[in-house]
Amino acid sequence: MKDKINNFAAYRQLHEKSLPENHKKNGKKRMPKKEKNISPAELKDAIINSIADKKGKNIVCLNMEKLPNSLCDFFIICEGTSSVQVHAIAKAVEEGVHKLTGEHAYHREGYENAEWILQDYIDVVVHIFQPQVRSFYNLEELWGDAELEEVVPEPEYKRI
Repeated sequence: MKDKINNFAAYRQLHEKSLPENHKKNGKKRMPKKEKNISPAELKDAIINSIADKKGKNIVCLNMEKLPNSLCDFFIICEGTSSVQVHAIAKAVEEGVHKLTGEHAYHREGYENAEWILQDYIDVVVHIFQPQVRSFYNLEELWGDAELEEVVPEPEYKRI
């Protein structure tokens, strides 16, 4: 058993040394990016479309680009009426971004109780709330210096 562990450790060290520098971030291995380079604005639009597809409500985009020491370029904030809808919106955003860029969120949390799900795509951070949690934390007010854009999804037409 010790031989297998030692062989695996030696293999892992050899493999990590052979990785190019752009596959490492802060000393950690990182999956190589696919060749789909998109701007933060294009990523923002894809996320907003994914939210609108799942009937997300009160979609707001905070433009953080002009703020000094900002964490990202855009905050997207929206809400769902239940934990099931909040989870569905989060899943739709993940699938939409993965389809567009081939990448997953750098960090995500809140899936356990789905009252507030956060997805971090480095340049764009997505906050998906339930209404009571959103009003309690009031991120729009907290980041009041950011340029606020209320997003009104295109109306959906029903077939008769």
